Amino acid sequence: MNHKVLKTLEYNKIIEKLTSFAATESGKKRCADLKPSYDLPKINSMLTETDDALTRILRHGDLDLSGVYDLHEAMKRLSIGGVLNQTELLHMCSLLTTARRAISYDRNEQSNDFEDSLSELFHGLSSIPELYSEITRCILSETEIADDASPNLKNIRRKMKTVNEKIRTEMSSLIVSASAEGILQDNLVTMRDGRYCLSVKADAKNRLPGMVHDQSGKGSTFFIEPMAIVKLNNELTELELKEAEEIEVILSQLSNLAAEHIDELRSNFKCLTMLDFIFARGMLAKVYNAVKPTFNTKGIINLRHARHPLLNSDHIVPIDVTLGDGFDLLIVTGPNTGGKTVSLKTVGLLTLMGQAGLHIPAGDRSELALFEEVYADIGDEQSIEQNLSTFSSHMTNIVNIEEHANEHSLILFDELCAGTDPTEGAALAIAILTDLKNRGCKLMATTHYAELKVFALSTDRVENACCEFNVETLSPTYRLLVGVPGKSNAFAISGKIGLPSYIIDDAKSRITKDAEAFEDVLTELEERRVALQESQDNAARYEKEIKELKDSLAKKQDDIADRRKRLIEEASLEANRILSEAKEVADQTIRDFNKYASEAPNLAEMEEKRAKVREQMKKSSANIESKAIVTEGIKDPSSLHIGDTVRVHSLNLNGTVHTLPDSKGNLFVQMGIMRSSVNIKDLSLVAEDLSSNKKKKNSYVATGLSKAATISPEINLIGMTVDEALAHLDKYLDDAYMSHLTSVRIVHGKGTGALRNAVHQHLKRCKYVQSYRPGVFGEGDAGVTIAEFK
Repeated sequence: MNHKVLKTLEYNKIIEKLTSFAATESGKKRCADLKPSYDLPKINSMLTETDDALTRILRHGDLDLSGVYDLHEAMKRLSIGGVLNQTELLHMCSLLTTARRAISYDRNEQSNDFEDSLSELFHGLSSIPELYSEITRCILSETEIADDASPNLKNIRRKMKTVNEKIRTEMSSLIVSASAEGILQDNLVTMRDGRYCLSVKADAKNRLPGMVHDQSGKGSTFFIEPMAIVKLNNELTELELKEAEEIEVILSQLSNLAAEHIDELRSNFKCLTMLDFIFARGMLAKVYNAVKPTFNTKGIINLRHARHPLLNSDHIVPIDVTLGDGFDLLIVTGPNTGGKTVSLKTVGLLTLMGQAGLHIPAGDRSELALFEEVYADIGDEQSIEQNLSTFSSHMTNIVNIEEHANEHSLILFDELCAGTDPTEGAALAIAILTDLKNRGCKLMATTHYAELKVFALSTDRVENACCEFNVETLSPTYRLLVGVPGKSNAFAISGKIGLPSYIIDDAKSRITKDAEAFEDVLTELEERRVALQESQDNAARYEKEIKELKDSLAKKQDDIADRRKRLIEEASLEANRILSEAKEVADQTIRDFNKYASEAPNLAEMEEKRAKVREQMKKSSANIESKAIVTEGIKDPSSLHIGDTVRVHSLNLNGTVHTLPDSKGNLFVQMGIMRSSVNIKDLSLVAEDLSSNKKKKNSYVATGLSKAATISPEINLIGMTVDEALAHLDKYLDDAYMSHLTSVRIVHGKGTGALRNAVHQHLKRCKYVQSYRPGVFGEGDAGVTIAEFK
């Protein structure tokens, strides 16, 4: 790809943005060197990598690859048995830290048996824990080795500490005595040539026995190492030399250990820098809200909702561009500042980005053609130094294009052959475009020449396009309309700005009849296009409304079907319950009948049991016949009061108003142990058979007491599986709580403890269980759990 077009289409600015997302120097270099490719398999491979990186970024965030340093020189020295310094070893440790971070990042995908084009790079990483732990144990910083790096180093430093303490003690003593004699310049210990010294006045230097190491600039102070500590200083120097030798041994051992893993280290460096390059492309795609384009070798470009990536995304108007399918040359016309050049650059820049393996800022299913070269003649290339006018400079560029263009070229012309006589310029432009089209090139050109509009209308595989302009507001809409020739709108714009009408009329009279007729045709075409667009917009809006209505109807039908199914299920359960009760009464009656047939009947007992059966039948009949009177709809929120009984239609349950409706008509309704927020549109008032709130309360208490009388304070789960036991326990706890029992006894046995643990976990999650504990002696010990309700 020629370098001139990369600059013309501002591809270099995209690369600068891409480079800013790379974390490593090697990754930044890869980004900076990225150029469009003509190798389709390579392009598709890079696009897939970019797409997979973007997917991972959207799922788990960006991958932090900071801390990867260039280790090429260090690796070379390792390969020949060299010793690395502390900084290089710490950089190697930083590389391993980044590798560990990347491996952890990849585990998020591995948990789902996920594989993509980046998996191989992640699998090529190794944390090398033995090398990592050894470096971090021995090296604390670029200037400090840990005392525990080796036993010998620890011993040497312990001796150094002892010698230093002796030196400080001796020096403190000497300072006290010398200060008393007045021979010191100041009472401080200084270092000269790595030796501890005292600053002595020049006239008293012979009064302190020792070695002179230095003197001040004016000669008033001599720095003397007292004779009393010369031996200690010598011993300290020897220990420092031994320390340096031992540190060299430690670094050598660490370097040898690193050399054993040199292949893994090289693989880590290669994989991490490649991942940095790929994830930088993924981040660029995220920032530009870009998508993966589809490439073809048929020369077809089909961009949907394409956006120029360097323009402000808040104000840019997406464009739809097609080229190569039905026509090979697209001529774009329209007024200045209408977006013609931006459309041209958008097509060219997105082609370059796609062939570089980058996602493009466009809509899904956008398609690009594979081009060997992209040529662009855009902008004013006037050169005073080379004595070239605007026209000459453009023509120089066009000549170069003519020499090299072929059927695998995309060519972009902005204001082709402008800057010269319009008649000659238009004729020359038509000739150039015809020649390049006949070679099989794909072309896109902007112009103001009316002759080119006619050329597009009358020539095969050439199409007009325009950038839409609103004459009423004197502003472009920046929409690219393929198939419609554009107007310069010079007369309309001049009139709106305030040019006198007689001047405009005079100008109109000076254009030829053919030109006037052509402009009239364009005006009529534009009016028809606007009308057609309005009709299409209305049709699309109606289609959307119809779809929403269909979806709403389908949802309501589903809700009705669900409610019907739920009612049938509830009715079946109720019928089963009634049949079960009837069977139980019948069985008991038969048993009593057989009993009384074999022995003398107790009439009082028989009468008592018959009364019980009659009472039970009466109660069942009352439940069936006692129907609530439901009033339709609640239109006035003020008609609701706290404590009113209402019907929640969506849940098919009765409840009690717990709060008054808010401004949106939402309120809380208590339905048994469930408290739910509902809207008044989903409620109806219920007038029950009971005449007063007192009767309601008494009836509720009586029902609760009746329920409590039938609920056992104990449940036995022994012999059940965990799932069966938890299902029985859940229903039992609900019934016990509604029956106002204060505590219950749960028998689960000892066994392996699995059932007991499951019961305890269930009780822990149960909101109305206040506490639970294992049974004590006499209650069943560990085979029993006592649960207390709130």
